[in-house]
Amino acid sequence: MQAASSLSDAMVPKPGWWQRLDLKWAVIGVTVAVVIYLAIMPLVFLLWQSFFTPQTPSRAAEFTLENYAIAYSSSDSAQLLFNSLKFATGSAIFAFMVGTLLAWMNERTNTPFKSMFFALAIIPLIMPSVLFTVAWIFLGSPKIGIINLALQSLLSTNYVFFNVYSIWGMIWVDGLHYSPMAFLIMTAALRSMDPSLEESAMMSGANILQIAWHITLKLTWPAIFTTLLILFVRSIESFEVPALLGLPGGIQVFTSSIYQAIHMYPSQVGLAASYGVSLLLITSIGVYLQSRLSSRGSKYSTMTGKGFRPRPMELGRWRYFTASMFIVYLLLIVALPFLVLLWSSLQKFYSVPSWAALHNLTLDPYRFILSYPTIARSAWNSVLLALTCATVIMLVTSVICWITVKTKLPGRWLLDNLASLPMVFPGIVLGLSIMIFYLYFDIGIYGTMWILFVAYLTRFLPYGVRYNTTSMLQIHKELEESAAMSGASWGNTFWHIILPLLKPGMVAGWIYIVIVSIRELSTSILLYSPGTELVSIVIWELWENGQYVELSALGVLFILVLFFLVMVAQFVAKKYGIREA
Repeated sequence: MQAASSLSDAMVPKPGWWQRLDLKWAVIGVTVAVVIYLAIMPLVFLLWQSFFTPQTPSRAAEFTLENYAIAYSSSDSAQLLFNSLKFATGSAIFAFMVGTLLAWMNERTNTPFKSMFFALAIIPLIMPSVLFTVAWIFLGSPKIGIINLALQSLLSTNYVFFNVYSIWGMIWVDGLHYSPMAFLIMTAALRSMDPSLEESAMMSGANILQIAWHITLKLTWPAIFTTLLILFVRSIESFEVPALLGLPGGIQVFTSSIYQAIHMYPSQVGLAASYGVSLLLITSIGVYLQSRLSSRGSKYSTMTGKGFRPRPMELGRWRYFTASMFIVYLLLIVALPFLVLLWSSLQKFYSVPSWAALHNLTLDPYRFILSYPTIARSAWNSVLLALTCATVIMLVTSVICWITVKTKLPGRWLLDNLASLPMVFPGIVLGLSIMIFYLYFDIGIYGTMWILFVAYLTRFLPYGVRYNTTSMLQIHKELEESAAMSGASWGNTFWHIILPLLKPGMVAGWIYIVIVSIRELSTSILLYSPGTELVSIVIWELWENGQYVELSALGVLFILVLFFLVMVAQFVAKKYGIREA
């Protein structure tokens, strides 16, 4: 009998290697391989280019240390570093303070008009930086700025009240433009946080300011650090604001210096790469500190298996004051830029609003845009690239964040650093690195939409990591442990428990990546070819040609289309768990 049993066991075929393969380790392996490829490839070429002289038709590139000597030993190096840090730090703090205050009012108070505000607040994110900056040039220029001219006329003075061509003007424009980013991140964090501690403090007699300072801000500390990191890196790599406002005012930062180095003849790619290395060193410190904070994430966990329904704080009469803050913010970030672009788009050539200028109203700029040869194809390319890129990034980064936050795998902090590395690359340098890489290693994607897809995956991968990390830190490990004890596999646990609980951060991140992908310019400017044009390329062409009224017309159409997209985003957000209290 025992021999028959042994014979029967021997006849049962053994499972193949593909059947023995653990899905968890397969997913982890593929994810790590993708991150290494996307992060290391541009880094290697950035470093490689920084040690070579420019290549010309008569002279090959040669190894040199001169690029670093110029970048770090010239008399302007210290001022360049100071300007870059001052601009980035100021913009990050300003955007964070505005965005966090608005997120708290939107999520934790009974301020009127909250549902409408969430939809309108993210409109500026889709407006390309060049459009937003041009709008504020029309508003805050010392000579033609509508704000200055109105105040000077009202007060009978020639004093310049607001100058966008200054470091503070740059901080104002850049920080205001990216405050919706802080609003989205902090909104996701507040919606994922169990408000029971806040409600207990309120019942114990604490006032609203005490609750916000001692409980809310401390529980959202990982999200705060994450938000400041994203905003700082986004500001220090910003190109449009330094180029349009800094260069005319004589204010140099790293990105404008990189742009000027690339556009020298011969192109100083090595010098530009050495400036890029400087950005890498600066931001690596912040990324390392954030990863250390993530490793102690359970300290900030408030989401458990128990359900919760937050109750808004009653502000009494103060709710009208907070509502007025919403209105002023929307005027500064949506209404005024939109109205000045609308006015410009109805002119034959730009002129300051006046009764006389009303006689020059025309729809010619709109006719020009609608008949522009590449506008339809560029719009389709932009939408397709944005939707595909955002979906892939949020799925891949959900696995990355699970590895770095929920596991004890050795070297997980290195994975987080690698996934965050592309944040330090100015878009134009990243585009240059990818262009050279695929020229040397021709696999058939150069000159197609695929090279733009790879570039955008690399470019926006860190933002997916930051959004998912914020929500992953709020998920307590007891949920996974309960699923494992019930016999659920890792795949089922991740798909049916982790991903649904990540939806607030994932949807917020998906919306943000779609928006910034549509308006991305600096990465794609070196990679597009006939047939792969994007809307951002059309915008840049109009700017370079000095077609400001046509540019304004395209901006107005962009914003109107965005309003529809935001309504769709609102519907999706409510369906997947980001909904008003």
